[in-house]
Amino acid sequence: MSGVEVAEVAAQLRVAGCVFAEEEARLLIYAAEETGRDIDGLVAERVSGMPLEHLLGWAEFRGLRVAVGQGVFVPRQRTAFLVEEALALANAIEPTPVVVDLCCGSGALGMALATALIAQGQTVELSAADIEPAAVECARRNLAPLGAAVYEGDLFAPLPAALRGRVDLLLANTPYVPSDHIADMPPEARDHEPRTALDGGADGLDIFRRVVADAPDWLAPGGHLLVESSPEQAIVATEILNERGLLARVAESEEHYATVVIGTRP
Repeated sequence: MSGVEVAEVAAQLRVAGCVFAEEEARLLIYAAEETGRDIDGLVAERVSGMPLEHLLGWAEFRGLRVAVGQGVFVPRQRTAFLVEEALALANAIEPTPVVVDLCCGSGALGMALATALIAQGQTVELSAADIEPAAVECARRNLAPLGAAVYEGDLFAPLPAALRGRVDLLLANTPYVPSDHIADMPPEARDHEPRTALDGGADGLDIFRRVVADAPDWLAPGGHLLVESSPEQAIVATEILNERGLLARVAESEEHYATVVIGTRP
């Protein structure tokens, strides 16, 4: 990889509006060298709006390389805050936290949480589920080394009955973009990620409501549901949690520009 080649690729990316053009140029050139793909083709796809992570075949999340593919939701860096909140709660659970990553996409949340717990010498029982077949395939690749089972289906429907009433940590990165706002999203997401991973209905909380409706049946006593939200949706979200008998609180991070709503089964 020469400096001239990086500069040439970066120039093309910069014209297309890529903010981190040089960094992306290096990653694309490395991917071309590693896979034998044509760099010109990769650059053309990137310029056309294809997400960088889909072209590389992976996304970086909390220091991990998470496999992603076309048609799979790319984990957002702000969602690391949800994992940090879950990790803090997991540290108080003994001996083995039971974790479910619902609407798992690539499985990045469960992967990051389980990896962090294992690094601390803790064991974890992890399961995940998603409705998108492409996402399930990616999640199985990512979570297989952790011994996690990944199920395909709508929310709780595919989970084994043995998990009912045992889940200590339910991570649910539900879609929360209001339907009318999908058209305003960056084309990388709007055109290349599954609608089911983005569209949260009229107020962005349709899937959240469905998760909360069934969550108490799956949570263990004292178990926690963690869901990413927008700051504007958080007040309504806590009301929904309270109505279902869950003790609600909101965690916010200025560093990550993230809001997480947490509901705890008494």
